[in-house]
Amino acid sequence: MPKIIFVNPDGTRTEVSAENGQSILEIAHENNIDIEGACEGSLACSTCHVIVDPEWYNRLIEPTEDEEDMLDLAFGLTKTSRLGCQLLVSDDLDGLVVSLPSEVNNLLG
Repeated sequence: MPKIIFVNPDGTRTEVSAENGQSILEIAHENNIDIEGACEGSLACSTCHVIVDPEWYNRLIEPTEDEEDMLDLAFGLTKTSRLGCQLLVSDDLDGLVVSLPSEVNNLLG
């Protein structure tokens, strides 16, 4: 089982196990990690915005144009920002480190 490491805004780290094929958003919700996901992973908001550790970013599949459009709405956007609903875990991502931004922009609520 791949391990995913979530870094909270206060710097604390939480390591969790994940099933292949799960999204970062699903993993976060299953493990009580504070990621909103207002659209429930339908790519209609940016509330599952995460910041991927730069060492891992180039190992990910490229974001789609739809994901990039939604990321444009996220607070605290960085060069390694992604939407957690679009990042699917595989064995290749064992040890992936993602940071949670200090705030999110919820246009749905």
